[in-house]
Amino acid sequence: MRKTFDGKFKSAVALEALKEDNTLAEIAAKYEVHPNQISNWKNEALSKLPELFQDGRRKKKSDEPTITRDDLLREIGQLKVENEFLKKKHRQLFGEVVI
Repeated sequence: MRKTFDGKFKSAVALEALKEDNTLAEIAAKYEVHPNQISNWKNEALSKLPELFQDGRRKKKSDEPTITRDDLLREIGQLKVENEFLKKKHRQLFGEVVI
């Protein structure tokens, strides 16, 4: 059966490996994890560190989806069709009532 580790555990082990106070074998024995796995977590942490310090203002703009005029018109059309359908069903169920 495979062991699964949460992010908090992985980050603690990777941080200890980054400090290099102990060897990978010592860290592996302490946390009961294979040394190769510790190396993988350490490399992953090192590769993601630059993203951590990027300017968040620029990143948010690129993550925002762009909504075009055509998208808005399409949604307005869909809402109009749905509204007319609901009005028609309301009239069929409850008779002619002013809404």
